[in-house]
Amino acid sequence: MQKLAWVEVKLFIREPIALVFAFAFPFFMLFVLAGVFGNDVDPADEENLRVWRGVGPSDYYVSTYVGLVMASAGLVTLPLRLAAYRDAGVLRRYRAAGVSVPVVLGAQVLVSLSMSVLAAAGIIVSSTLVYGTALPESWPLVIAGIGLGLLTFSCIGVLLGAILPSARAVQGAGLTLFFVMMMISGSGPPLEVLTSAMRAVSNAMPLTHLNLVVQDAWLGFGWSWAESLITLAFGAASGILAVRFFRWE
Repeated sequence: MQKLAWVEVKLFIREPIALVFAFAFPFFMLFVLAGVFGNDVDPADEENLRVWRGVGPSDYYVSTYVGLVMASAGLVTLPLRLAAYRDAGVLRRYRAAGVSVPVVLGAQVLVSLSMSVLAAAGIIVSSTLVYGTALPESWPLVIAGIGLGLLTFSCIGVLLGAILPSARAVQGAGLTLFFVMMMISGSGPPLEVLTSAMRAVSNAMPLTHLNLVVQDAWLGFGWSWAESLITLAFGAASGILAVRFFRWE
């Protein structure tokens, strides 16, 4: 699987859409929102404290864009590669060569995990250097949250790649889900300013709960067991369905 993963890494860096959504887009959005809102907190403004959870806007957003990196891998990069391989007959040739499903999926997931970790580290470093955002209050809890997010969105990505009929369908569905989640899962407007209808839709999306897990750990609010269990449930259900409906062709 290691050799296959290394081949996948070299193929990954040749795909513009994969690089854009793994690296460029989350960085771009972070810097736009940080540049617009800044990182100042007015202690006398209760509304400001309620919306931004008592921290500066840039500190609020940096953790959510770590989550957005994982979502981009699970909703766009990973499923698109699986579906494209199916369309091109690559998966069928893997099966003919005796390569097992765990090896094929493991190589794809390993590459996506590696790219997500690199992109997340880049966001943390660059936002700290450029905007002076605060580092996590609890690194162990943040790392646990990131691990949970990587697992969950890897399962979602494999599910999308397994059940959708073509690479074009995966691209359309993945991009739609990605942008909807980005806008109403706390990575765009803060959750506190969303309408009740938007909050209802937001609560049905895994990125909302993952963002809260990572953000709580990042800002020093501790580990959110309820949100982490909901996130894990999304991942477990997706993983079971992905294994059940995986297709070689």
